[in-house]
Amino acid sequence: MHVPRLASGPLLARHRAGRHSGRAGWRDLLRGAWVAAALVLPPLAWAAHGYALWGRLQYPPGFAHFAYVNPDAPKGGELRLVSSLRTSTFDKYNPFTLRGSAPAYLADLMFDSLLVGAADEVGAAYGLLAEDVEVAPDRLSATFRLRRQARFHDGKPVLAADVRHTFETLTGPHTSPAYKTILADVAGVDVLDERTVRFRFRQPNRELPLIVGGLPIFSREWGNTVDPKTGQRKTFDQVVTDIPIGSGPYRIGPVKFGKDITYVRDPQYWARDLPVRRGTFNFDRITVKIYKDNTARLEALKAGEFDLMRFFSAGDWARRVNGKRFDRGELVKGEFRHRLPTGFQSYVLNTRRAPLDDIRVRQALGLALDFEWMNQRLFYGSYQRVRGLFGNTACAAEGEPDAAQRALLQPWRDQVPPAVFGPMAEPPVAGTPERLRDNLKRAQALLREAGWTYRDGALRNAQGQPLVLEYLDSNEAGARVVAPWARNLARIGVELRFRPVDFALYQQRLRTFDFDIISLAFQGTHSPGAEYADLFGSAAARTEDSGNFTGIANPAVDDLITRMVQADTEPAFLAACRALERVIAHSHVLIPQWSAPTHRMAYNAWRLQRPAEMPPYAGGEGWAIETWWARPAPLASR
Repeated sequence: MHVPRLASGPLLARHRAGRHSGRAGWRDLLRGAWVAAALVLPPLAWAAHGYALWGRLQYPPGFAHFAYVNPDAPKGGELRLVSSLRTSTFDKYNPFTLRGSAPAYLADLMFDSLLVGAADEVGAAYGLLAEDVEVAPDRLSATFRLRRQARFHDGKPVLAADVRHTFETLTGPHTSPAYKTILADVAGVDVLDERTVRFRFRQPNRELPLIVGGLPIFSREWGNTVDPKTGQRKTFDQVVTDIPIGSGPYRIGPVKFGKDITYVRDPQYWARDLPVRRGTFNFDRITVKIYKDNTARLEALKAGEFDLMRFFSAGDWARRVNGKRFDRGELVKGEFRHRLPTGFQSYVLNTRRAPLDDIRVRQALGLALDFEWMNQRLFYGSYQRVRGLFGNTACAAEGEPDAAQRALLQPWRDQVPPAVFGPMAEPPVAGTPERLRDNLKRAQALLREAGWTYRDGALRNAQGQPLVLEYLDSNEAGARVVAPWARNLARIGVELRFRPVDFALYQQRLRTFDFDIISLAFQGTHSPGAEYADLFGSAAARTEDSGNFTGIANPAVDDLITRMVQADTEPAFLAACRALERVIAHSHVLIPQWSAPTHRMAYNAWRLQRPAEMPPYAGGEGWAIETWWARPAPLASR
């Protein structure tokens, strides 16, 4: 089964994972700073080259370069990639608007941000467009001073007015509504002078300086034209094929519109000698090729049509990544172990619909999933089970809740499942016929308690309706992975129907929450914050195109998210996020799936060279794009 994954972006893409559609929104455009960082202030205001979540920066002022790059890597050559998006075309260059599909990696390569994170550090970020940041003692504002040398691709300086324009555009009516959610606590932006900009906050929030520091900045001149048909100035959603005016290391080069795109490195890139950029973005050209499906991509890799491909299918990786180019060492399989959060790839249960609004039914569905059997028979033992929202981070809840967590949960005792006050929820373990049988017996008991009894050849409720659910997917190959779960459910009288649909229809149905069950791969984070209001907040549950696919609307969850975001100390923060994880896990709105502890990538070793070690918090293709370089001839020309 292909589980939709997050498209990468220049700053942060942490959740909204099922929208792997190419229409990069804020979730695809806030990755770098957030993946590596979340900023909060010490008690007093201070201006510095970077900020750390709890006051600890790994890199001191005046550092030469990030430790994981080769500062002497040669510039030149070409990196040929396959698109990381599921779309088989693109129809726009604007990655910020809701409709349409932008090319893969455009946002990563063309837009700089005020701050940027390091891939070997969590909870920290450093100045890129901004040379320093100062946060007020009351934490109600953050002031950024822009570098004088910062330039857009048209040669004009990056000014405070451009930063304000970016913020106002992204929170305006013509972009994804998720921007408004994530930036809801930003009261406004003040231009203090030509190169000094201040963001004002509605309330103290430990992440807001980072969130605004991670915004992709673009020029006021981009799309600032008059529509010849109407005589009116274009609105931002009408800025479709206008070439973006950013300040990133690459520009758009040769394009086969809707098919392939080449990004060309700007030899005059303004930040090329900054410590945060030294040794990065070494290829003169990055070409992204688009293929219609996974099979076509794999065959094109074997044929030498591109240089690097990341694999999410354990079956492909184990059985189909082979051929003569692999035999002679031109193509190499690499598994790179990371320390990224596991995320929470899950089956998502839409509680807006009966019978999924009953926690007992949801729990019963989870008991029928035999991950251990699937991992052995289908996944070649390559996955580990997802166990919560914050796996592989300090935010993960374990065992019984401590006193701090109990104090947060106690006021909501009547609003949360009683199990929240006991041990942390663990996914059921099966793997043998005996264990699975015991799990299915527990599931049957829960269903009986919920009013479902077997009669007239089916499991029925008091009204005589059978328990039939639909699993929605945009890929017919997903049936192979869902089938074992469906067989187990059938043993207890539940019918799970697999419904494949066209990807465009799949997107539309997700936007309007028109589904029973879907699969989504939510990225994890070391520093959860305001974006969880979009994932699990009550307001988002009532808002179309939000990230709250489960439909959970619980005042306890809202309160814990607020406390997590507004925490002043690390202990308070950890207590809030662990309590939140307990409530979500024990609500059984997500059935945990699986995660891989490595990035699996096949690459052309004759054309590419890489640093010896991957930094622990790097993404897959992003590591190659940012830090690899072209192998010099003659090996590259074999």
